[in-house]
Amino acid sequence: MDKHDVKKIHRELYSPPSKDFTVVDVPEFRYIAVDGSGDPNTSPAYANAVEALYGVAYTLKFASKKTLGRDFAIGPLEGLWRADDPTAFTARRKDSWDWTMMISQPDWITEDMVRAAVDGVAKKKDNPALADIRLLTLIEGTCVQILHIGSYDDETPILERLHNHYLPEHGLTFNGDHHEIYLSDARRTAPAKLRTILRQPVRPA
Repeated sequence: MDKHDVKKIHRELYSPPSKDFTVVDVPEFRYIAVDGSGDPNTSPAYANAVEALYGVAYTLKFASKKTLGRDFAIGPLEGLWRADDPTAFTARRKDSWDWTMMISQPDWITEDMVRAAVDGVAKKKDNPALADIRLLTLIEGTCVQILHIGSYDDETPILERLHNHYLPEHGLTFNGDHHEIYLSDARRTAPAKLRTILRQPVRPA
């Protein structure tokens, strides 16, 4: 069977250059998602959310393969980040961040399949984030993105360049949450080698 792989199907969205910003048109995607807030480095809610998402993602993969004969690669962890004050990102004031962590899903994954997967995972492990997992449809449209190589805390110069130079110079402004796509496993990758896509939905200013 052909394996659905979101990074190969949408290669232009998951392999941007690291030197220059690129403008892309992001179509509708579906995700399993969990909302939360607080510093991702210290928040138990964040750790629970990520663990719950992966547990449900793998359960959905196996269920899809077994019952539908359709296999898919587990997509990378992605995050939508927001704050009342946008400078909270460049200043790295992580306690004031709100987030939605998510993993993309093929379009044949249904609400019923997600609920069944959540129930299956919950029987094996008690995780409060499981109750908050939802199926999210997201259409970001026109976005500016770039590949960041390095520590998450070293994103500030790129974000300042994007916010204070690239967007105003191109007559653009924000049109949605700051979006990060984590191509590396932070548990197994040195901070200097982490690969993260930074994406910002935009519209004419």
